[in-house]
Amino acid sequence: MRKLVEGIVRFRREMRPGYRERFAHLALEQSPDTLFVACSDSRVVPNAFASTDPGDLFVLRNPGNIVPPEDDSRVPAAAGAAAAVEFAVRRLGVTEVVVCGHSDCGVMKALAGEVEGGSGPFGAWLRAAGDVRRELERRPELAPERPIHDRMAQANALVQLGHLRTHAPVREALAAGRLRLHAWWFDLAGADVHAWEPSLGRFTLIDEAEAEKIYARLDSFPESDF
Repeated sequence: MRKLVEGIVRFRREMRPGYRERFAHLALEQSPDTLFVACSDSRVVPNAFASTDPGDLFVLRNPGNIVPPEDDSRVPAAAGAAAAVEFAVRRLGVTEVVVCGHSDCGVMKALAGEVEGGSGPFGAWLRAAGDVRRELERRPELAPERPIHDRMAQANALVQLGHLRTHAPVREALAAGRLRLHAWWFDLAGADVHAWEPSLGRFTLIDEAEAEKIYARLDSFPESDF
């Protein structure tokens, strides 16, 4: 808490003047172009590794960056994820959805059986992830050199894209050519972001060359990255 309070004081003293005009505009409305689905893990900070400003991203965060299928009633939290998707797509009109997994994910370790998932709310939430292991078996080319939980984190991002397609707002926007879906994976140790590359069937480091490929796909809207 001390660090949070010190940060607020430092923001007021050093950074707020530069942000004042930005926040004055955001106080009237928000118009992000991306719904960013990320894990609650404290080490995953989308605004830091994507160099985004306030107002750029509408962020949905939960353990394991999971988007349960629209009709999933196994956990009450599924309704919260569905509400975020609906609000972002229908109310805010986002044109991009990014599901971003990450390395060393505790949820993926639980799904892999490396740590105990439990029978409480956390265990129920794990079931909402879907059959991630089957997706990994279907895609053996996903980071074979990485630990099983990192490979499952990549497979999980793809599974959640499939879940997103079950949500009516997403289906409608995709059919109308107003929305694209993307899967990313963040490597904590290297602070590197990898994107799902459909042509290669694997996640690829987003460097200058990969960025050019992504830009080309963006120009061919409404093609999806999945």
